[in-house]
Formats: sequence, structure tokens, C-alpha cells
Amino acid sequence: MKAATAPARKNRDFDPREFLATIGEGRKVVLFPKKQTIFAQGDAADAVFYIQEGSVRLTVVSKTGKEATLGILNEGEFFGEGGLAGQPLRMGSATAMTDCELLRIDKKAMMLALHREHTFSDLFVAYLLARNVRYEEDLVDQLFNSSEKRLARILLLLARFGKEGVPETVIAKISQETLAEMIGTTRSRVSFFMNRFRKLGFVDYGGSGLQVHSSLLNVVLYD
Repeated sequence: MKAATAPARKNRDFDPREFLATIGEGRKVVLFPKKQTIFAQGDAADAVFYIQEGSVRLTVVSKTGKEATLGILNEGEFFGEGGLAGQPLRMGSATAMTDCELLRIDKKAMMLALHREHTFSDLFVAYLLARNVRYEEDLVDQLFNSSEKRLARILLLLARFGKEGVPETVIAKISQETLAEMIGTTRSRVSFFMNRFRKLGFVDYGGSGLQVHSSLLNVVLYD
């Protein structure tokens, strides 16, 4: 097996949370209780957020008032970065799904941090690229897969399936209405498929939340 290169080892050992704690002015830790709005669609895009604890839901509302869920982010992820690309106003809203501890980084401070530390810049770009790939996969999933497969895939993603050291549990409780928004179907269809998944042993309901088992992957891989 080929040994990891020095840059690869540096990226793996780099802790963005520790680095962000050193950038001085322009950053602060902010706390949001469950269901509180972090920023709203149309607000000034003047800061980037880093999730230190909790889960955040990203949504957008159309001119006719229809709301769609764009994604759910967890600890170690960034959001609100549109301002770095010249976006003056927020294109969507962010809401705390659980009690959240976030690091709010002013646009100017974030730009300086990206220029100051190349390893941090590399990790941030890699994160944005990975999320862009995820959005493309979401679009393909929406266009070509059945609603049952779309639901199975989103549950596996929410459970962070396949990530080393992360338990297969949807930590933040999520409503069937939200799941329906995310996969483009009705709540009744989500309820039907969730009951089916439970009877087949793919998911379990418990006091700690929804437990997602790796066997659910069979729904995504096979017809």
C-alpha cells in the first residue's frame, strides 16, 4: 500500500475547529435553541457558520410560499458561505433542529483565514466540492429514482452511513413532513414506506431517535 504523502497527513491531522479558535476578531460562539432561526431568507450574507454541536436545517421558500428543505447539516460542517462568492443576501434560511453551538465567522475574517492557512483553505474547498457533488446526486436521485429509494437514501445520509466512528442513528428527530419535502412526495407516502421499512427491520423507533440499519442500503442498491 502506498504511504500517505506529507500534505495528505497534514490535512488529516488538521483540526479546523482549533484553527478557527485562533483567528481573533470577527468570530464568536453563538448558541441557538432548538427551532430558532439562525438566519432568514433575504438577510444580509455577511458571515459563515461552523457547526460545533447540533444539527441545522437549510430551507428555501418560493414566491408562492412553498417551502423546500435543501439539506440537514451536522457537527463539523459549514453553511452560509454564499457571501464569500459575492452573494449579498441569503438565498435560503437556516434553523436549529437541535440545541446548537455555532461559530459565527464574519466574511472578512473568513477570507483572511482562508488566505492565511493553506491547509484550512484546502479542506474548505474540498468540503464545498463534496457538498456540490451531493447536490448533483440529489438532483439525479430526484429525477430517476422512486420515492421509496429516495427516502431510503436520505435516511442513510442523515444517519451518516459509512462514516467511520459515527453510529448509525438519526440523532436529530425529523418529521415525516420534512422527509416528504426533501424527497418530493407526500407525507402519506413517507408514512407508508417508513412502516414498511420498520416491518422489514430496516429501521427502529426508540427513545433516542430513529435507528437506521445498514440493511436499508438494499433498498437503494436493488429494485
